[in-house]
Amino acid sequence: MFETTRRRALQALGIGGAATVAGCSAEAPTASEAEIQRQQVEQTSTPTADQVAADPTDLPDPIDRDEPTTHEVTVTAEEVTAEIEPGVTFDFMTFGGQIPGPMIRVRRGDTVDLTFESPSGNALPHNVDLHAVYGSGGGAVATTAAPGEENAMTFRADYPGAFIYHCAVPNLDMHISAGMFGMILVEPEGGLPTVDRELYFGQHEVYTDGEVGQEGKHSFDMDAMKREDPTYVLLNGEKYAWAAANRGPVEVQQGERVRVFMVDGGPNYSSNFHPIGNVWKRAYRDGGLPQNGDFEAYADRNIQTMKVPPGSCMIGEMDTPVPERIKLVDHALSRVARRGMLAEIDVVGEKREDYYDPDAHGTSHEGSKYA
Repeated sequence: MFETTRRRALQALGIGGAATVAGCSAEAPTASEAEIQRQQVEQTSTPTADQVAADPTDLPDPIDRDEPTTHEVTVTAEEVTAEIEPGVTFDFMTFGGQIPGPMIRVRRGDTVDLTFESPSGNALPHNVDLHAVYGSGGGAVATTAAPGEENAMTFRADYPGAFIYHCAVPNLDMHISAGMFGMILVEPEGGLPTVDRELYFGQHEVYTDGEVGQEGKHSFDMDAMKREDPTYVLLNGEKYAWAAANRGPVEVQQGERVRVFMVDGGPNYSSNFHPIGNVWKRAYRDGGLPQNGDFEAYADRNIQTMKVPPGSCMIGEMDTPVPERIKLVDHALSRVARRGMLAEIDVVGEKREDYYDPDAHGTSHEGSKYA
């Protein structure tokens, strides 16, 4: 039964013959094909991971060179079972075992030799569509691989910006929702303005057959996805992954300028990305960056809430003049209070009452490192 279902899944995708459909504009598969994929995931024993939540501090360093180069990049599709929150497990599909997938960081004019691999233990075919690529399906056609296979392509990064990459096989909405998205950053030739700290986050929705907090193994719910009614809305693949109640908060030092990269995998919800207690001092909508290096003229200033559509990115910079706890949220706030969408950043330092005095009416906040 397992091999029969597997063959049917591959045939539904055109694997084994010509792979005729790949990329953002793919024709929607039939309901029966979607059910085949869902069953295939359920019937495959995937390895258990301690976490899928990507560490927001783990991203490549800014580029410091004047000439283009060639990068050898391997992107691996990994299907794993992990907790969304304590006691709640789910079968994720990921790039590199993390959500969002590892950031790829290059310079405009660089060449990327990209290898896409799908280990034999995976249940389904996968590929990668990079929005930074001129080419069919953003590379999805060239990289489509069944379990146990790999494919490769070469592309030149020709336009600067922060761009999503994501799986784009049929049922791409299911694959992205389950975690298959990340960011490729193409820096302008002159690089980005200098900051003190950079962080990397990714938002997506997860559609399950359980309720938030309902213990046990949750299965993917295709009908809920079609209704666009998610169980969870997550930042980095877990409920409150990098909040104080979970793996966070992330710490920065008072006075640092902090750059945040954010990719919205969706597949359906736009994010209303807001730093509570702060502002996007300099922001780049949809991840767009100036080709001529004039960041001052190009950036938006003092943006409270940045709209990030699914399939897009944003870059925002914050100043940190006072110690505080910054909450990164989707300001559609039920997604924070009810569905898990939150990260926290602690700014560690000394009070600056000329900016903010929490004790003006006698309430003591002594002992709090971010009061």
